[in-house]
Amino acid sequence: MAERIAGPEIERLIQLLARLPGLGPRSARRAALHLIRKREELLGPLADAMRVAKEKIVTCSICGNIDTSDPCAICSDPRRDGSTIMVVETIGDLWALERANILSARYHVLGGALSPLDGVGPDDLNIAKLVGRVAEGGVREVILAVNATVDGQTTAHYITEMLAHLGVKCTRLAHGMPVGGELDYLDEGTLAAALRSRTDL
Repeated sequence: MAERIAGPEIERLIQLLARLPGLGPRSARRAALHLIRKREELLGPLADAMRVAKEKIVTCSICGNIDTSDPCAICSDPRRDGSTIMVVETIGDLWALERANILSARYHVLGGALSPLDGVGPDDLNIAKLVGRVAEGGVREVILAVNATVDGQTTAHYITEMLAHLGVKCTRLAHGMPVGGELDYLDEGTLAAALRSRTDL
């Protein structure tokens, strides 16, 4: 068993960093060493920013996004198209769509996808609130921007059924070839989805 090579405070910093996505034990040690070397420039300001974030961050009561205000900046923005709701599984998905800057719609974060094998049912997700938002009126289209997985598709079908009686248009993101993709590198499922979603030229 390896002996401890630093004090408990430094070891704890490394252990916490190692819990972050994309950081293993080695990367966490490198990150910790860099932070320690740059204590004044990075470690102190980072600690302050994390403390403030912990105190100020809230979940938006309308869409489920995180922000420092409730409702969030997106739900509060009057320039957003309130007639379109983009449904996503996670906040990371919302941020990805916002970075793409394609559609100025409102969002709804489900908090995951239906997964019977993992014990995630409709009551574990933010689906009832979505149905309530649509039932209030003014929504013409719900875009189901869920992952192209079995769980994502199951979630999309379930939401479509839940919204069927409200007369709202439900669409989903197209599946298939990525821009710049080469046929030889695509898997059979992606090729099949691309063929099914073919369009006129």
